[in-house]
Amino acid sequence: MVFQSEIIGQSISRIDGPDKVTGETVYTADVALPGMLTGKILRSPHPQARIRGFDTTAAWAVPGVKAIVTGEDARGFLQGKVLRDLPVLCWDKVRYIGDRVAAVAAETPEAADEALLLIDVDYEILPAVFDPMEAMEPGAPLLHDDMSAYEGAPKDFLAPDIHNGQTRLFWTKGDLEKGFAEADVVLEHSFAIPSRHQGYLEPFASIIDIDDDGRIQAWCASKAPFRARRQMAQALGLDEELIRVNVTSIGGDFGGKGDTRDLPIAYLLAKMADRPVKIVMSSVEELTASNPTHPTFVTVKSGVTRAGRLTAREVRTVHASGAYGALKPRAYLSTHHYVGGGYRIPNTLFEFLQVYTNTVPGGYFRAPGAHQYTFALECHTDLLALELGMDPAEFRRVNLMDPGDEDGLGRTIDILNIREVMEAALEAAGWDEPEDRPNHGRGVALFGRQIGGGVAGAVLTAEADGSFSVISPTVDIGTGTHTIEKQMVASEMGVSVDQVRVRVGDTDTVPYDEGPRASRVTYTEGGAIMKACDQIKQAIADGAALPLTITVEYDADERDDITYFSAQVAKVQVDRETGQVRVLRLVTAHDVGTIIHPLAHQGQIDGGVITGFGLGVTEEFVTDGGQVVNGNMGDYKLPTMADIPALETVLIQTGGGAGPYEAKAIGELANNATAAAIANAVADAVGCRVFELPITADRVYKALRDTADKG
Repeated sequence: MVFQSEIIGQSISRIDGPDKVTGETVYTADVALPGMLTGKILRSPHPQARIRGFDTTAAWAVPGVKAIVTGEDARGFLQGKVLRDLPVLCWDKVRYIGDRVAAVAAETPEAADEALLLIDVDYEILPAVFDPMEAMEPGAPLLHDDMSAYEGAPKDFLAPDIHNGQTRLFWTKGDLEKGFAEADVVLEHSFAIPSRHQGYLEPFASIIDIDDDGRIQAWCASKAPFRARRQMAQALGLDEELIRVNVTSIGGDFGGKGDTRDLPIAYLLAKMADRPVKIVMSSVEELTASNPTHPTFVTVKSGVTRAGRLTAREVRTVHASGAYGALKPRAYLSTHHYVGGGYRIPNTLFEFLQVYTNTVPGGYFRAPGAHQYTFALECHTDLLALELGMDPAEFRRVNLMDPGDEDGLGRTIDILNIREVMEAALEAAGWDEPEDRPNHGRGVALFGRQIGGGVAGAVLTAEADGSFSVISPTVDIGTGTHTIEKQMVASEMGVSVDQVRVRVGDTDTVPYDEGPRASRVTYTEGGAIMKACDQIKQAIADGAALPLTITVEYDADERDDITYFSAQVAKVQVDRETGQVRVLRLVTAHDVGTIIHPLAHQGQIDGGVITGFGLGVTEEFVTDGGQVVNGNMGDYKLPTMADIPALETVLIQTGGGAGPYEAKAIGELANNATAAAIANAVADAVGCRVFELPITADRVYKALRDTADKG
């Protein structure tokens, strides 16, 4: 049932709104401590090289320099979210252009920059490999001698038989050979998806201050303070309880801010200087040495009957992991969730390889791995329909799952509204109206995902004056989390929203929380809030005196039986003379339950669609010899408002959501089908297919010429 009240379902004023629009919001880079030094990092200019030594003599002579640390000072220190294969500072070998080798803390940024230039690192340049296919060849340069020796290596998913192999994931269902034998048509297509940055505006910042008693005060631009604390402690061999992570606002995340980044380096500098140290990455460092998405190569092979029924599917994928696997929360991309799409496929084989390359280490992006797979799978779906002479929407209708069906991995999905969602998007876009304008086309694509679980908590106080105070462990990454918490407490406790105050706590004052991820926050943190309200109400009913504080921890189950879907339709115009693509309209339909804050909800959808649009037509890291050549905000083309087409949203509100009030996930649904819908629309407009993202004018032009040459 969809729930709505005077509080739930209303777009109340955002808690964070006034401070953000007036410039009062404090981000990590804004924190100023007495005596604080500026930290700067020296990065490798080589994609692969052996370090033979360091000379810091000249750097120490720069006035204002208070600390210099090199890989020799960090020997054996490795960091990572789960897999710890990333050196805090490299001491024996560098593996990508941008690898960290030394750091300086000085009184001024200018002094720190000058000192960096004077640090002499003796490199022995080694051969490097940048393409994951080439990296798997037996004679290719080897990045890591034994990946299994690293702490956190996923023993069940290693690929020791693959040269430079990091991990392998493998699933089968049914009888693949039998499924292909039953098919009338078997088609195979390969797709390439480049690396892209999360595009957040706030660069990562790290601050360390060590108290007189040895207690470490940390600030960092991480959405996951508890995980940042753990990662820092593991990297440096420290006791977690010695570290307090203080929380500031986050200037955008999109999956990219869940690690410690340079906190361990700031600690080494602060310890040497006996002064607080702040390290703020530049935008160039973010774009060239941070944690972008994985370049991905996907080959999809499917068997279908003449009636359009899928009989088998084989998907083989290679992800270029970059030089390290440390920036992935599971040490591998959990991309298996997406490979079946929303279709009934009785026989499947899915293999996913992640391969080390001498490139920037890959990290997570809003629904990690999903945009790569959705582009490949939904484009492949259209190609199957074309081969059979079927309308792409009709082909999908034939193969869509229904509630109770198994997905491609063999999981039974009980809650599923994919058909209703797709039909709503098609109707809103006028799919049944013929498109007779030349060089105009339309395309449809679908995306769905399960909701993530995990640990969350809350501290709720019933004050003596009848108001309520919440200390939340969940960092608001711009989605309105704390405002939604305020609405929940007000609704459950029967008070106005003005009688509820919400603030975020640090790692000393709140229970453990995993941080925003996997479209889970309303489900997990919302569940913690509801549990705290229930306990407060019961205590008051039992006669407890006020003020009363309740601290709760809540462990929400992963829900593989629920899949929330979105459908998108793109309309485009293509200039045949230049290949230029103009996206005219994007229609998005979503399976939603109760919407707690409509404006924040729509913001998630619009932001996601724009993100998907960037992937589809503008964003791509261009590299040469491991060097990102468009690593600045001028050359890396994030979409602007001038680029964005007309956006239209259709909401299908039904029950069955796992969150409070039967709310459903929204955070990662809107950004993943967009690129595929655009690609399908371009193919519909001009009769040729682009198999690589983004869909730039030159790629469309080449596809047009190739099609013309083939006759």
